[in-house]
Amino acid sequence: MTEGLLGFALLMTLCFAGIPLTFAMIAVGVGGLAMSRGFEPAMLAVSQQAIDWTTNYSLIVLPMFILMGSFVQHAKLADELYEAANGWLGHRPGGLAEATIAASAGLAAVSGTSLATTAIMSKVSIPAMRRFRYSDSFAAGTCAAGGTLGILIPPSIPLAIYGILTETDISQLFIAGLLPGILLTVLFIIAIRLLGWLQPQAFPAAERTPWPLRWALLARTWGIIVLILVVLGGMYAGVFTPTEAAGIGAGGALLFAVIRRKLTRRQFLAALVDAGLTTSNILLIGIGALVFSTFLTLCGMTGALAAWVQSFDVSPIGVVAVICLVYIVLGCVFESLGMLLMTVPVFFPIVAALGIDLVWFGIIVVIVVEIGLITPPVGINVLVVKGLFPDIPMWSIYRGIMPFLIANLVCLVLLFMFPAIATWLPQMLR
Repeated sequence: MTEGLLGFALLMTLCFAGIPLTFAMIAVGVGGLAMSRGFEPAMLAVSQQAIDWTTNYSLIVLPMFILMGSFVQHAKLADELYEAANGWLGHRPGGLAEATIAASAGLAAVSGTSLATTAIMSKVSIPAMRRFRYSDSFAAGTCAAGGTLGILIPPSIPLAIYGILTETDISQLFIAGLLPGILLTVLFIIAIRLLGWLQPQAFPAAERTPWPLRWALLARTWGIIVLILVVLGGMYAGVFTPTEAAGIGAGGALLFAVIRRKLTRRQFLAALVDAGLTTSNILLIGIGALVFSTFLTLCGMTGALAAWVQSFDVSPIGVVAVICLVYIVLGCVFESLGMLLMTVPVFFPIVAALGIDLVWFGIIVVIVVEIGLITPPVGINVLVVKGLFPDIPMWSIYRGIMPFLIANLVCLVLLFMFPAIATWLPQMLR
């Protein structure tokens, strides 16, 4: 137990010193295993875990969904999504921000990642909001918060990873994320509309788009709409598996981009490279998390943490609430994907033993991870926006995020009060 606490403290120290979480977890995990079991057994264990993780057949779904999002990104199809959303929503106070959230939701349905959604929408919408004199704080906060939809609305890379780690049906997880994703999108828009109603002068409206042009702008996004319907509809109808859906999605995104003449040879190669780098990063994070969690298990910290959580004299839902608090604290320090890979193997047996619906728990975990994406001092979505617009102060972005953070917490509370929001659709389609 003591060794685990020291290892955790060292991990946090390395992260604050600027060492990437992946390499910090590998260094601490290997060092801890070597000290407790010897260097050679530690290296054998690490190499075997790396092989088992990277050769897991279920992981095939990840690079294909990532490639689908990469083709959409490099073909600049997000611009058309934003134009369509702006045409329908931009004419009211706060409308440009509402359009950003709506376009982020649409992009999330083909990207599956938070970072890509945040980066793309920041490039597209922050300059537009600046032209209409929105504050940099609110514009940046809107993009950072909108990006969190990328890991909830299916297809979601974190939900796929959760399914792999817990052996939960990925199709069930994807469909379970649909209604909570729509709910969170609506809550974000409600938050913007309330602010626009309270301070209309701070959220200027764009010019009203004529109805014929609105329909024309929407028609330009037909390819993305068809892609979403084919990929998600095919999975939910049982026509093909998540792995097959990922391949069809990547092929469909490429076909749509080629037909629209939106993808040059250079952009095609760049999309492949980006997808490869993102996949490699996920695999490395997975190896680091597995090594570190193995060290925590061997030193007894995992069992102690499980016993601590179970020691609370509360209902199973109360135990999940305690786990959420742990996630929120960890999310203030650690990167979301690494945190997911590191903690799910610890908390999953506890939740399963309590008889809690694992699909519902997966949605809860992803929403709490979303909160970590926009909370200080890490808030990786904030770092993405800051990297693209270095003139916007970090504290200013965090201030702009506050309304959306409240909306995230409201969504979490509603899911605790009404679990059917996440479980109804999967049960209907079983």
